[in-house]
Amino acid sequence: MPKETAVYTHGHHESVLRSHRWRTAANSAAYLIDELRPGMTVLDVGCGPGTITADLAALVAPGRVTGVDPAQEVLARAAEEAAERGLDNVEFATADVHALEFPDDSFDVVHAHQVLQHVGDPVRALREMRRVCRPGGIVAARDSDYAAMTWYPDLPGMDSWQELYGRVARANGGEPDAGRRLLSWARRAGFTDITATAATWCFATPENRAWWSGLWADRTVGSVYAVQAVTGGHASTEELTAIAAAWREWGARDDAWFMVPHGEMLCRA
Repeated sequence: MPKETAVYTHGHHESVLRSHRWRTAANSAAYLIDELRPGMTVLDVGCGPGTITADLAALVAPGRVTGVDPAQEVLARAAEEAAERGLDNVEFATADVHALEFPDDSFDVVHAHQVLQHVGDPVRALREMRRVCRPGGIVAARDSDYAAMTWYPDLPGMDSWQELYGRVARANGGEPDAGRRLLSWARRAGFTDITATAATWCFATPENRAWWSGLWADRTVGSVYAVQAVTGGHASTEELTAIAAAWREWGARDDAWFMVPHGEMLCRA
């Protein structure tokens, strides 16, 4: 079976998990919520620290949710999240979305949030998600689109961040502009009944600006992404420091605004 070939660009630095733990079903999977029913079985692919997974488990209880991720260390955090909420209908395991170790037709819903942008073969991943989804079930995916992200004010260092991130992510084997490609990938994977939509995150309050700019400033200089940027010859340490400073300058502006667009799709298996 094919295995993952891409390198995960973000890693699991605290600044990354700060972002991932903020995610909920409400702010990251609203397009899916109306399709969920008590008693359903759900596979959450690339579950990370498990905040969305736990929300899904609460929504389908007494149905069961399985969260999978290739990184064992982050699954420990996900298990802690479920335990803190008192959930007994969720379990976690390591997995590669290109070769899921589940029988055909195992789940009513297969969900992936911000996953397909990071994998080496998103079409193969979607075929695997369809394989383990029961006939009539739903494969749901949501991914951001970095080139379509926009902000104000237009500080030069922010443009440098956007261009650099795209180069690093593609060098790692991913596709940072996945949001616009989801429909195409799903069609190539064999889906014919697809509902494609879009949604955004917007950071415009003082608290949200401070949080968003701070985590990206920290990620730019302290995470595995920073290491990849330097060792891959994409940027110098000094350039990363300048980009981090631009993020902090942006976050300190009273008129600052940032929008993250996402492509979304519900595919009937």
